[in-house]
Amino acid sequence: MPAPYEIRAGGDVRNKKQSMADLKLRRLNELNSRLREDLERPRIRVSEASMSLIQYCQNTKDFMVPSIWGNVDKRDDPYAPQQPNACCSVM
Repeated sequence: MPAPYEIRAGGDVRNKKQSMADLKLRRLNELNSRLREDLERPRIRVSEASMSLIQYCQNTKDFMVPSIWGNVDKRDDPYAPQQPNACCSVM
């Protein structure tokens, strides 16, 4: 008469649990390294960043805002439509 119960090898379940634990550990280590990189990133104060942005906007000419910089000559404006006779051909 066969045995009603078989003894299973528990190694398969343990291997799956071990691989899941390894996967979790690897993910946590990756997250930890990303957080350390973020922590080491150089930072500046908001006031310094805003002053830098204001200086850039005051010193860099923006052709899209003529109310501040005045009208721009057509040949200096990169957004102006191109002249029809100023085309080139590729041979």
